[in-house]
Amino acid sequence: MEINRKQILETVLEIIRDISDKDYQRRVWIREEGPEVDDFIETVCVFSSQGDGVIKEFKEFGLTDSQCQIFKRFRDHFHAFAADNDWPHLFIDTPEWTKITEEAKEVLKAFNHLH
Repeated sequence: MEINRKQILETVLEIIRDISDKDYQRRVWIREEGPEVDDFIETVCVFSSQGDGVIKEFKEFGLTDSQCQIFKRFRDHFHAFAADNDWPHLFIDTPEWTKITEEAKEVLKAFNHLH
């Protein structure tokens, strides 16, 4: 079966965009206002399952060494944060989460994926 790396990378970058956007998080994760159906736990699971593969095969995904390092640093910080936090309404305004959202923006910048 052919792996569509472009689609996987696009999915991961969209997840990172959601992680970078507190307005989205308040609207979708906390208030559950659509049209999106998403939550923090789902975000963690999908990002983990897809993002780790991107890092393992970063050359095949067309990432530069610099992009891979920025992505990996974000992944590591996000995983560490998610291991201790699972209720967005409790962490969304913390300095620790703000740092994660800023790191997510740096990843998007490195991939020219800003909206």
